[in-house]
Amino acid sequence: MKNLKNIFLPMIAIIGVSILMSCEDGGSSSSTKPKARGAIGEIILAIDSTKWEGPVGDALRGVFEQDVPGLIRDERMFDVRKVDPRGMTRILRMATNIVYVTTFDDRKSASQNINALFSKESKEKAAADPDLYFLRSADEFAQGQEVVYLFGNNEQELVQNIEKNKIRLQNLFQVRERTRMEKILLSRKNSAAKVAGENLGLSINVPASYQIVKSENDFLWLRQPTPRTDRADISMFFYETDYTSEEQVFPESLIALRDKITKMHIYGDPNNRNSYLIIERVDPTPVFSNFKINDNYGIEIRGGWKTNNLSMGGSFLSYVIVDAEKGKLYYMEGFLYYPNEAHREAIREIETILLATELLSDENRVS
Repeated sequence: MKNLKNIFLPMIAIIGVSILMSCEDGGSSSSTKPKARGAIGEIILAIDSTKWEGPVGDALRGVFEQDVPGLIRDERMFDVRKVDPRGMTRILRMATNIVYVTTFDDRKSASQNINALFSKESKEKAAADPDLYFLRSADEFAQGQEVVYLFGNNEQELVQNIEKNKIRLQNLFQVRERTRMEKILLSRKNSAAKVAGENLGLSINVPASYQIVKSENDFLWLRQPTPRTDRADISMFFYETDYTSEEQVFPESLIALRDKITKMHIYGDPNNRNSYLIIERVDPTPVFSNFKINDNYGIEIRGGWKTNNLSMGGSFLSYVIVDAEKGKLYYMEGFLYYPNEAHREAIREIETILLATELLSDENRVS
């Protein structure tokens, strides 16, 4: 089976901790350390305040505070909590995601607090190779923790490396947060949805809280039936059709396919067939991204949706996978309704669930 979650594994060069760091971890094994804690999407950023207000801070904001593409309102990719390195208390060091930022030429005490962690040898290596800028350390102070050190000989080098590796740094934490969320969401799965998905040639993994709204040979609609006021109303649907031409994956063709599916199956008001879902074309404009998964072509689409009669709207995320060998095209989408509230974490939930979907081989498919 071909798992979709592998498409966004980050490609980041890792520099060994033993080479760079002069500090010791006190001999504590990971199993004896406390468990890390922190909200999904939160990053503790330890950096000198002057650096944060200058070019380095601008580069970091461009990485971690970039708006999530395709949402109906502006929302940052991560919640960044800036902390003076000298104020990193034991409680703060137990955070799930920590990023330390420094340059070795900075004589201010906040940066020197971080620089003291690097050995003389490591600083010499960095001086000889300006492309060295990144260190990743798992479970450094707590179990389940990600600690990243971003460093440079001077601010110019550090800014250049941060900007050059922007996507890689974003992917590192995006993949990590999805992995955290997956452990929570998929601890209990809906077995009926998995069986229904096999009719489409898909192994669908959704939380037990999702229920089947509609199931046909080529279509499946799942929804959380009684969303709380503090939780988004999330639906997901999956569709299978024959793949006959590459024109089917052109943006306009995919929008037309999506509108065809929802006009046939999904309504904001079941008693009003004119309330079917359509893609918002202008604000936000749909964002299309291409990728490859196990030699299959795929497209990610992010954007906004609304009902044809303008009574409802929200954000959505979809994936289109082409299995050219089988001659099949799969469209899978999650959309949410959560008026006047943030959509980022609901979209992250949708992303996590959809990327846990697997394409079934012919022998595993229900005929």
